[in-house]
Amino acid sequence: MQQPDPLFEPFALGGLELPNRIVMPPMTRSRASQPGDVPNALMARYYAQRASAGLIVSEGTWISPLGKGYAWTPGIDTPEQVAGWRQVTDAVHAAAGRMFAQLWHVGRLSHSSLLGGQAPVSSSALRAEGVNVFVEDSAGRPGFVQSSMPRALSVEEIADVVRQYGRAARNAIQAGFDGVELHAANGYLVNQFLDSGANRRTDEYGGALENRLRFLGEVAQELVAAVGNPGRVGIRLAPLTTLNGCVDDDPQTTYTAAARMLGEIGVGYLHIAEADWDDAPHMPVSFKQRLREVFPGAMIYAGKYDARRARRALQEGWADLIAFGRPFVANPDLPARLRLDAPLAVHDRDTLFGGGERGLTDYPPLAA
Repeated sequence: MQQPDPLFEPFALGGLELPNRIVMPPMTRSRASQPGDVPNALMARYYAQRASAGLIVSEGTWISPLGKGYAWTPGIDTPEQVAGWRQVTDAVHAAAGRMFAQLWHVGRLSHSSLLGGQAPVSSSALRAEGVNVFVEDSAGRPGFVQSSMPRALSVEEIADVVRQYGRAARNAIQAGFDGVELHAANGYLVNQFLDSGANRRTDEYGGALENRLRFLGEVAQELVAAVGNPGRVGIRLAPLTTLNGCVDDDPQTTYTAAARMLGEIGVGYLHIAEADWDDAPHMPVSFKQRLREVFPGAMIYAGKYDARRARRALQEGWADLIAFGRPFVANPDLPARLRLDAPLAVHDRDTLFGGGERGLTDYPPLAA
């Protein structure tokens, strides 16, 4: 008797029935309509093509104008943006898919040209040296420039940002999303509070681990209250990536504490982004097992997984779902290809950011 394929076993998430364990994770594609950074019909086609994933998590969508860090990325702040996302979620649901919105505030990883001349904000006035962001020049041409020097948020402003996350979550539900994911990874704003190397504050949001966890906890609680179902709230973390200049002195201690706190708040899942470059730090299985022990919700892992590694992670029990990032770009029917062990198409790197349908919606399915 043939053993069931762990990748294609159903999974219940916050009352949502997922038909498989395959997640399409957030991937910035910079195709929002201008002016206004509004999601559009092209994006709706792109996501609907990939609706056979057990769960789609949208590209990062900024929660407020100061949260934007890259050109042509969508927001979820204005009525026009909410209506644009409704077009996307309607298309995904019509294709029998499920979709969460990833809520994004980039913090210091921005440039004043994207912020109406204002400085970016962060936990501390520390520039992310050597980190470039995607901008549009005065002639409308794309390019990368060094991120700007940020200023530190005041305690009063931190409270306002927490409220902005709650408003964005309510907008996401209004836009038809099935839930929300907080981007607390990859060097963005929440990560800038969490990691010791990016946080030089001396008030209740800095210094001791309990203080560095505070902003993450307040935002998570705000999202749970806004969505109304804690199982429909996820948190993306990147314990070891050191991406975009965020480094922690003791990541296993920091992120184990974060996972325990988020479990107590009751969020539905943690989405762990493993470093995926060639000489990246390795995330030991013992660390993954420790996160499993302290967090009672679902665990999603992302980072250069192929079908074999994904199945092994599910069988070993420290993962519940596996996210496949780049493979979903060029393989809209990725679950079918994984089920059949079919060849995977390779994406065109030159079409990842900006442009039109080329490199977004023109990759053919396997049947073609």
